[in-house]
Amino acid sequence: MRLTDLTIFNYKNIAEAELHFSRKLNCFIGGNGQGKTNVLDAIHFLSFCRSYSSSIDMLSVRHGQEFMSLQGRYEHEDGTEEDIHVGLKVGQKKVVRRGKKAYRRISEHIGLIPLVMVSPADQTLVSGGSEERRRFIDMVICQYDPAYTESLIRYNKALQQRNTMLKQEQEPDAEVMLLFEEQMAREGAYIYKMRNEYITELVPIFQQFYNHISQEQEQVELRYVSHCQRGPLLEQLTSQRYKDRAVGYSLHGIHKDDLEMLQNGYPVRREGSQGQSKTFLIALKLAQFNFLSQTGTRTTPLLLLDDIFDKLDAERVEQIVKLVCGQRFGQIFITDTNRDHLDAILASMESDSRIFIVDKGEIRDVKNEE
Repeated sequence: MRLTDLTIFNYKNIAEAELHFSRKLNCFIGGNGQGKTNVLDAIHFLSFCRSYSSSIDMLSVRHGQEFMSLQGRYEHEDGTEEDIHVGLKVGQKKVVRRGKKAYRRISEHIGLIPLVMVSPADQTLVSGGSEERRRFIDMVICQYDPAYTESLIRYNKALQQRNTMLKQEQEPDAEVMLLFEEQMAREGAYIYKMRNEYITELVPIFQQFYNHISQEQEQVELRYVSHCQRGPLLEQLTSQRYKDRAVGYSLHGIHKDDLEMLQNGYPVRREGSQGQSKTFLIALKLAQFNFLSQTGTRTTPLLLLDDIFDKLDAERVEQIVKLVCGQRFGQIFITDTNRDHLDAILASMESDSRIFIVDKGEIRDVKNEE
């Protein structure tokens, strides 16, 4: 899959842009706060129908404007084209169209255009709560398994209904409560199975990427932790109902799953330097890319690299450049404030490339200026 053209209107600080991309490498250069990341975020929005940095859609609309619009033209590996349009007006629901037809349910779009983004915001995977790490797992599996998406929706609905009953002043109806718990257990078993299979396959790929970038200076691990590893979820929910009633929410379930991130046997958040943490995250995302490219429709994902070289030493930058220049990666979009890094990548690649200068929300194609 590759993105050939992107039209942006009123997206964050970008008033208007019409961009035509290289089949392989597209570089965006500019100072901090000029809009480089917003271009990548617009591409992400077209794949996932949401911003990478915020779950509030209205924050994507340019200040002082009433609506925003994104349109992307894609080309599949077999040459067929795909047109995707996202429109959002203040006070209205967003509309996502494939061709001229709007989706009835936006979740139906997820997975059509696989994408992996590496961003400074990923630091929350290490430093944030378990919710961030579950989201990381879910966003991968949802791209190749629509049934998983539907199972998550059903689980979360049952969880919300159970929590509502737990908060009631009067004693909840035991039979109704059991119905919600049975649904949570049923959907939770499938979600756990898919998460466990994914992490099991991801770990060795992740370790290979980390060892390559770090030149085997540290040992890293990923450990999936879930209540489902303790036994049937339904038994845990019913037997601990009185405790849940006391606190007013569900203490057990796959909504409490976590992914432990370890370096030399200790949590990365405590022991890792900034450079080591960033290496951890980059290796994790590259492993995610590798996994997606070999799963589901086996479509090569788009790879978005936002300011990935900051806080890395020269040796690790060199190894990352060698990786992204390899044949396993398809179309790449990369941002940096330092053109030296991008020139090093361009010098390592023989394929077509484009450079864009981003300044106060305006985007210029360097080739068109030559």
